[in-house]
Amino acid sequence: MTQLGLDDIGPLPDHLGRDGGATVPIVTPMGDRMWLVRDYALARLVLTDARFSRAEAVAPHAPRFNDAQPVPASMMSMDGSEHARLRRIITGTFTSGRVAAMAPGIERLVDRHLDDLEAAGPGADVMDRLAVPLPLAVLCTLMGVPHADSLRFGTWVGVLFDVSASTPQQKVRHRVELARYMAGLVERKRREPGADLLTALIERHDGGELSLTELVTMGLSLLMAGYETTIGQIGLAVLSLLAEPARRDGFLERPAAAVEELLRLNPSTPLSFPRVAVETVELGDVTVRAGEGVLVSLFDANRDGRVFPAGPDRRPAPHLTFGHGPHRCPGAPLAQLQVRIAVERLLRRFPGLRLAGGAPAVQWKDGLLTRGPAHLHVSW
Repeated sequence: MTQLGLDDIGPLPDHLGRDGGATVPIVTPMGDRMWLVRDYALARLVLTDARFSRAEAVAPHAPRFNDAQPVPASMMSMDGSEHARLRRIITGTFTSGRVAAMAPGIERLVDRHLDDLEAAGPGADVMDRLAVPLPLAVLCTLMGVPHADSLRFGTWVGVLFDVSASTPQQKVRHRVELARYMAGLVERKRREPGADLLTALIERHDGGELSLTELVTMGLSLLMAGYETTIGQIGLAVLSLLAEPARRDGFLERPAAAVEELLRLNPSTPLSFPRVAVETVELGDVTVRAGEGVLVSLFDANRDGRVFPAGPDRRPAPHLTFGHGPHRCPGAPLAQLQVRIAVERLLRRFPGLRLAGGAPAVQWKDGLLTRGPAHLHVSW
């Protein structure tokens, strides 16, 4: 039995693939027993099969990995027809056209942050100057959060992925503050509608497709799910390219394909949200009993050598960084766009970019379900 603790989802979770089979038993930080799936094919099965339930995973009696779970009213915690109904509303408003139209604005934001980075001089922190403020500004623009509220909002929004950085009481307080803020923003948008996603969702509510609770929860879910994950993904991408100069050169030749490979190799969310088996399932060479919890190691599944063999001739397969199946992240295109624009413009602006000397250039985040640098100091 592997004891899986907070260190095990840290900077380089290669421990997940060292020993054992495709599915192994673990003990979570909460002291519960679960199965950890590390095989690509079995991971896709767990992420799509209705016998593995997200709704059951947030029930009071369910085994838990940690207490940083989406609320039961969140689309991320639903199964079946209710999940599909909310998913259709999201995909009908959060369209590829809306994301594509954001590209010029994201480019301007990135250039402004790179100006700040250059002004700070060699030794500046890519996280503070680019990776952290960019996703916050993009999400606030997308949802119509006023600029004056963005800093306050940014101190709350990471609570969804907070494992140990705050107390349970602080988590509850932040969740309440976020819900109150979003409810107030909905009322403000009713009086002053805009061309933002929240206004579009309010129109769905007014048309009877969403309850007020679903509207508020959906707004919060979109904001929180796209914040810490994108911050980590930008930081991990930059660090990977600085560590491998050959990969950096290839990035500038084919940035879109290079981003997908970086996302595969270094997911900022190394583990899926838990699921609970609603009946007994044969999962590879193990039997998962009804009521048992299952996690997918996205990190390991993305590095399954039978699916992703080494070498230039390997055939690409879809990575699982954004999940798979009904619960695949609807914000994946926006995250991919931000990572591509941020990293490409950073490398073109600073062709001599490298890790700063002196004090440790990289400091890692601690206490979050996501992974990535807290600080990444660079020179050029």
